[in-house]
Amino acid sequence: MKTTTLLVIEARHAEIPSFASDLQKKGFDVQIAQNGSKAVARLKEVSPSLVVVNAASLRSTGLRICQSIREKDPKLPIILILENDNEVSKDAADAVLALPFTVQKLVNRIKPLLPGDGKNVLHVGPIRLDLEKRRVRCLGKSTKLTPRLVTLLNLLMEKHGEVVEREPLFKKAWETNYTGDTRTLDVHISWLRRAIELDPDNPKLLKTIRGVGYRLDI
Repeated sequence: MKTTTLLVIEARHAEIPSFASDLQKKGFDVQIAQNGSKAVARLKEVSPSLVVVNAASLRSTGLRICQSIREKDPKLPIILILENDNEVSKDAADAVLALPFTVQKLVNRIKPLLPGDGKNVLHVGPIRLDLEKRRVRCLGKSTKLTPRLVTLLNLLMEKHGEVVEREPLFKKAWETNYTGDTRTLDVHISWLRRAIELDPDNPKLLKTIRGVGYRLDI
């Protein structure tokens, strides 16, 4: 399992604490953006499990940033950090914290908002697969999967960058030694592409290696 990825939006100001390095020490994969526009532009690339908006460091309420993120990904959890707790409505983000507070308090707010609390989430490239909730998030999309599709995607993610041959893939995903008709595999692959690709008809992530099998190019 990969570590949970957080996108932290903050600028550097001596009098405002930076939480990025402390969150890294807590075991998170922390990606940093210096402002809201850069953060929104990186959402697809980073595919974070949660966004921390350190509005106090940006000298703003962070409201517009939260709205921009919500427009791109309505289901992505957001924690908003403010200098004063009366600056914005509490529904601007999933959690609002007013300075001062400890890093542990921030972590305590982050954990309940993570899918499967991060323990059953497989994260490879832009793909985040929640094995417990059977949900995949990729390139701004969040899709519920069938148990078979979860198994299939899990197998491909474990071998990402490698060609996985059709017959072994079919045997493992369907738990059978019969491989006389693997056309159902093609159907499931097409369903996976709908879940993870921006353009399923021209896949950039899940490639068909003609005559051999499939490869997750990440």
